Amino acid sequence: MRINALTIAGTDPSGGAGIQADLKTFSALGAYGTSVMTALVAQNTRGVQSVHKLPGSFVAAQLESVLSDIRIDSAKIGMLFNQEVISVVVDALKQYSIPHVVLDTVMVAKSGDPLLLPDAVDAMRHELLPLVSLITPNLPEAAALLDEPVAKTENEMLNQGQRLLKMGCKAVLMKGGHLSDAQSPDWLITPNGEWRFTSPRVNTRHTHGTGCTLSAALAALRPRFTDWSATIPEAKAYLQAALEQADSLEVGSGIGPVHHFHAWW
Repeated sequence: MRINALTIAGTDPSGGAGIQADLKTFSALGAYGTSVMTALVAQNTRGVQSVHKLPGSFVAAQLESVLSDIRIDSAKIGMLFNQEVISVVVDALKQYSIPHVVLDTVMVAKSGDPLLLPDAVDAMRHELLPLVSLITPNLPEAAALLDEPVAKTENEMLNQGQRLLKMGCKAVLMKGGHLSDAQSPDWLITPNGEWRFTSPRVNTRHTHGTGCTLSAALAALRPRFTDWSATIPEAKAYLQAALEQADSLEVGSGIGPVHHFHAWW
């Protein structure tokens, strides 16, 4: 069976993050990509210049267009921007059954620009988290969701992941890229156990869209595996190779994208 995957996210006209990165990732991993835009973002490798929020009614119309017609096997949720859009997505998840939903808890762009309004964080915590299959916060995002300081050690990181699980998530992938270790440790935390994954750090400044790419890879691959602990190594291997080949691209003068199609060109 060919996998149909859906991305619900904002745009990136430079192609390194957001919906554009998600669709590239779906394609690279053999999934048919569909998309629903939540915001139009003017951004490039140097930062975010402007955000044009879409009306919640139009986001709802896009979701209805896709979900009423196409079998969706998995979905990735990225930038939601405000409380109105979160409520619309929550309603769609309640109405339509999607087997696997990955929430990339996008709050801040790599450049430091905000991608989620402060009043929307509470809606994400209480309305959206209980409806998704997996959340993939980095350390600042996990701290924001818990309203506490950013984890400085791997033990603190694991403890925060356990507390996020208690907020209603079915599974949490805590991303440890902000730690200063030579390896980049991630922790999968579920009601059935905890798993640690590591990857060597790649010496490149071209890391634009890494969070989008990983969460999209998880969504694209999950229907092929029995659980998240089996899916994560494959998704991380794809992202690792994309990072290792990032310097072969010549895109922008800032933080460039990873190479989504490293296996082909």
